Amino acid sequence: MVAISALWLAILLSAVAVFVVSAVVWMVLPHHKSDFKQLPDEGAAAATLRAQNLAPGIYNIPHVMDPKEVANPEVKARFDNGPVGFLTVVPNGVPNMGKNLGMVFVYYLVVAAMVAYVVTRTVSPDADYLAVYRVAGVTAWMAFSFGAFQDAIWFGRPWSHVWKNLADGFVYALFVGGVFGWQWPG
Repeated sequence: MVAISALWLAILLSAVAVFVVSAVVWMVLPHHKSDFKQLPDEGAAAATLRAQNLAPGIYNIPHVMDPKEVANPEVKARFDNGPVGFLTVVPNGVPNMGKNLGMVFVYYLVVAAMVAYVVTRTVSPDADYLAVYRVAGVTAWMAFSFGAFQDAIWFGRPWSHVWKNLADGFVYALFVGGVFGWQWPG
């Protein structure tokens, strides 16, 4: 069995590779430009929400604490009349890109460490590049992409976001698989 510590460079290099590739995906490629829509009257919506004095968090409308409440005709009417949705509120101010980039890099490191764990437990120490590449790549793809399905199923995230997330995650996984295959100590 290969020790996870033997893959420290693969973990670091794959996190760096995904960091760079994700920057290209989000800043250069056009496919995410249509992900977010502007409200018809953003000023009025912002004023209404500002008056609510919302703390950062996730809100839903209509809000029910107990699913049994939906049987109440008044609550059902709130759903029927809409809007029905989820709202994520973040702290006021321009997003702190340095902090967010740091946090996403840590996320990429954690994914790479988990990939290292799976690969070291499932791939023979004398495995060839392609065997390591396949396990590392599929594991990374699942980690980067498959959570998007839950968001679409339960929280109404558009399916187009899921397919884009799958495609992005697949590209990231190609790099992770390549780095792990290249750095495999066997």
